[in-house]
Amino acid sequence: MAREIISTGNELAAIAAMDAGCEFFSGYPITPSSEIMHSLSDLLPKNGGAAIQMEDEIAGVCAALGAAMSGKRSLTATSGPGISLKAENIGLGYIAEVPLVIINVMRGGPSTGLPTRVQQGDVLQAKNPTHGDYKSITLCASTLDECYTETVRAFNLADRFMQPVFLLLDETIGHMSGKAILPDLEEIKAGIKLRKVFTGDPKDYKPYEVKQDEAAVLNPMFKGYRYHYTGLHHDANGHPTEDEKKCQDLIERLFNKVDAHTDELESYEEYMLDDADIMIIAYGSVALSVKEAIHRLRDMGIKVGMFRPITLWPSPENKIKELCDKFEKVLVTELNMGQYIQEIQRASGRTDLDTLFKANGRPIAPLELIEKIKGM
Repeated sequence: MAREIISTGNELAAIAAMDAGCEFFSGYPITPSSEIMHSLSDLLPKNGGAAIQMEDEIAGVCAALGAAMSGKRSLTATSGPGISLKAENIGLGYIAEVPLVIINVMRGGPSTGLPTRVQQGDVLQAKNPTHGDYKSITLCASTLDECYTETVRAFNLADRFMQPVFLLLDETIGHMSGKAILPDLEEIKAGIKLRKVFTGDPKDYKPYEVKQDEAAVLNPMFKGYRYHYTGLHHDANGHPTEDEKKCQDLIERLFNKVDAHTDELESYEEYMLDDADIMIIAYGSVALSVKEAIHRLRDMGIKVGMFRPITLWPSPENKIKELCDKFEKVLVTELNMGQYIQEIQRASGRTDLDTLFKANGRPIAPLELIEKIKGM
């Protein structure tokens, strides 16, 4: 049966990690994500896992990758400056195909920015968190319920696609406290999808010898199957290579394994769009203000609805185009100077979208949205 709990978004993400089978957390405290580490440092040891505060953010992601290489479901959590520090080793996760969940509770930036205030300034960073060619998978929670459910989904997707998967929260949703309705625990455990493993003769094991739209099959370390981990371009066994065909095939496969299966990744909400005359596009905590504004506007006789991407990367580009073709008046609102609108413009082919952006650490209030819509 469904469970009711009063908690914060950060704490719900920690509970979800436990329920999803996470056995290891490593990281370094940073506002506004620290409560995830605090909660897991209590929960994991009580349930046979381990949580370690490392000396810095770089060590935090390194330890988390190591645990994932050994077969453990592994998590690290931080904010934008921490992602900047983790960037090099996140790249190792992509090219070596190591499943890892990374939660980024966004705050104001750049640099130290506004540590205790809200912003959505890491959306483009989540698309390209490190150098090179690869395809990011990034989810974005908007409600307390989703702080739980999207964390669970992130773990399943990391094992399915064998790569780092990002979950974006923001300071507002991470620190918000309220009632969440969580799925039945047995339902969550029944839905856990662990990584594929090779069970044949160890002599035949080639972890990276897979089809061009498939993820590597990396057996956990210490289980009798030998292969090589490297940050270099590599062959079927993981050994470094500069062979031009193998290098090209490798990078194309890192794209194809995601692009060929977007049906497994896309997730979005359409809110009161059926009879709407105006569409607002929002994500994360901003969507909560948008919903309140929609109800007040409808009381005034102004029919407004919302489209909310939950999977930000890869974007639900076909749905974005379909809806932008349908609605003449579209408002894009973000807690930054316009990061996701670039993707909306690309997908829709439109440059006439109205905007409401804010990057001063304060949330966008329903009244601001109401006044903007009235002006449209």
